[in-house]
Amino acid sequence: MTAPISEHLTDPADAREEGRRKIEWARQHMPILAALREQFEADPPFDGERVGMAMHVEAKTAVLAETLAAGGAEVAITGCNPLSTHDDVSAALDAVEGVTSYARRGVEDDAYYEAMESVIAHEPTVTVDDGGDLVFAIHEEYPDLIEGIVGGCEETTTGVHRLRAMADDGALEYPMFAVNDTPMKRLFDNVHGTGESALSSIAMTTNLSWAGKTVVVAGFGHCGKGVARKASGQNADVVVTEVDSRRALAAHMEGYDVMPMAEAAAEGEVFVTTTGNRDVIVREHFERMGDGVVLANAGHFDVEIDLDALSDLAVDTYEARDGMQAYEMADGRRLHVLAEGRLVNLATPISLGHPIEVMDQSFGVQAVCVRELTERGTEYAAGVHDVPDDLDREVAETKLAAEGIAIDGLTDTQREYMDSWQHGT
Repeated sequence: MTAPISEHLTDPADAREEGRRKIEWARQHMPILAALREQFEADPPFDGERVGMAMHVEAKTAVLAETLAAGGAEVAITGCNPLSTHDDVSAALDAVEGVTSYARRGVEDDAYYEAMESVIAHEPTVTVDDGGDLVFAIHEEYPDLIEGIVGGCEETTTGVHRLRAMADDGALEYPMFAVNDTPMKRLFDNVHGTGESALSSIAMTTNLSWAGKTVVVAGFGHCGKGVARKASGQNADVVVTEVDSRRALAAHMEGYDVMPMAEAAAEGEVFVTTTGNRDVIVREHFERMGDGVVLANAGHFDVEIDLDALSDLAVDTYEARDGMQAYEMADGRRLHVLAEGRLVNLATPISLGHPIEVMDQSFGVQAVCVRELTERGTEYAAGVHDVPDDLDREVAETKLAAEGIAIDGLTDTQREYMDSWQHGT
């Protein structure tokens, strides 16, 4: 186990001050969490609960952790990616009453998992995860704690895939909400969040324009759609690669070129993976790429780009810019990998993650799901559960109210018509 972040910093006071500035700015643009915090403070739903979190520890996540703590929870948090933590935010969060933060940026694997064990040592009653590492560690190493856990929430596609695989194998022993799959997360976070933040991080790290570039997007799920749409909107030529026939057809019908990665490798100038799978770009693709290409991962773990194969092919490697490693081939071609192949929107030196307003919606869903688990967790069996629709709509309605947007409602006649099978033409 490891100590909280503040004990690892040479000047924790300065770090806390800078982190607090970032958190305050985020809070100003997160009306959903502000409204929920007001509710939680008035009638604390989390008294006696211990929330263990493994998330990207930056300003928006800090607002979520503070919101849960304001509702009475004891919160312990660490990172879910060694390069996505903002140390100043982690230090500021660690100073919040009811919150302990173990997250540090740039740690090696051993320290990364030690921090997760420190969170687990708080014996959480609820888990909030991004990628499934925390849930997996509890099941593998600390199964005796499972009886005291009412449930958990999973933030991202990769984590939900892991949890469904665990459930299929009969290995998932407490209920988990698939926050990633609910409309208020999927339709906004994955499309607008990943699309905007990945492209902005790539552009700021490289200082290159999108206009006229050929951008290869691997995967046409919600994240891939967002990247493709935003790149096209900045006048890039977009190529999509897919393994699913329906998604490939959808990309074609939206006007993108669709081809196998083996063909796209020779055409692309910027490659963005969004699959959540491994070995999406491999040796045979590197061998066909042109000089100067940029490779970025906007999926999840650092396995989408085969960095071992790329290192084997390279005769030299060097840092071309902060956060961008150049791999020089024997024939003089240079291929550039951003953020060590980790999440490009969170792991480059200047990355800030998804836009604040987008994460307010996703983290609003997280907050109401934690509330649901503490209030009705016994009603859910072990396994992966969809977020109840009324909770998702609650978050949407809170956002509309904050924006001053009014919408229509169904009349009794309309509702009766929609619920009846007897009304025909």
